[in-house]
Amino acid sequence: MKGERLGEFEEMVLLSLSWDDESSNAVGIWEVLQREGERSVSLGAVYAALDRLERKKFVTSWLGEPTSVQGGRRKRFYELTEEGGSALAELRRVREHLWRGRESLHSDKAG
Repeated sequence: MKGERLGEFEEMVLLSLSWDDESSNAVGIWEVLQREGERSVSLGAVYAALDRLERKKFVTSWLGEPTSVQGGRRKRFYELTEEGGSALAELRRVREHLWRGRESLHSDKAG
């Protein structure tokens, strides 16, 4: 079922979330995507993906304490759930299997 699977962008958001401690909020995730994913994305797209991932139970979120940096506003923090980690691991397993098959097919044609 499509609604329970990870799309490419959702996968990148989950991987960025697990990149480091600073990426546990949407801005941190956005920065990792920009820098490491070499991909230009809007912050709104990150928020939308995080909302979908939370509905799928792949991430959980909570509001932090107010900070003076944001004029007293509270940041929302995100954490990968066990289900999210399992979904990433399964997607990686499938991708690696497909790549091995492709490499095997092309090496057989070359030899």
